Amino acid sequence: MKTKLVFATNNKHKLREVSDILKDKIELLSLSDIHCNVDIPETSNTIPGNAKLKAQYVKEHYQLNCFADDTGLEIDALNGAPGVYSARYAGESKDSEENIQKVLKELEGKTNRKAQFRTVIALIYNEQEYLFEGIIKGEIIKEKRGNSGFGYDPIFIPEGYNDTFAEMGDEIKNKISHRAIAVEKLCNFLKNQ
Repeated sequence: MKTKLVFATNNKHKLREVSDILKDKIELLSLSDIHCNVDIPETSNTIPGNAKLKAQYVKEHYQLNCFADDTGLEIDALNGAPGVYSARYAGESKDSEENIQKVLKELEGKTNRKAQFRTVIALIYNEQEYLFEGIIKGEIIKEKRGNSGFGYDPIFIPEGYNDTFAEMGDEIKNKISHRAIAVEKLCNFLKNQ
């Protein structure tokens, strides 16, 4: 029997991406599948903290095994910003285009464009809490390229590649991304349970 897990997210892009990565390894339930229509507050000032808050909310209110992730783009020249504030970097509207434009403006004239995406997954499974981290290093380019993916994908090129996440398409991105690395660690853990 497949493990049933709630993925505590309202982000349809993330849900689809994680479903694609998991394929048929886990029966994935979304927040809407469990009739949770709350935008779970992310009030921590760390990426692991926000992942834990979301997972704990689902566990507390629905008593289900679940996991949540939080992801940040960390840029060297901006002292790790936008980091935990990546989704709302340009404001509460969580507008990806505005976030990208703000990052590009802040990097104008800077030669160090090194960055990394970092995902932390918080899993609550059989009353225990576990954390899994995925990091992919790369750099921020000067203008957007590509149409797939979401968020900062059009301006991020992972190390060892010439294409942005938005140019390489979901199939390749979902094998190498920060989220893929963290989800793989989650799957390996569950396999051994």
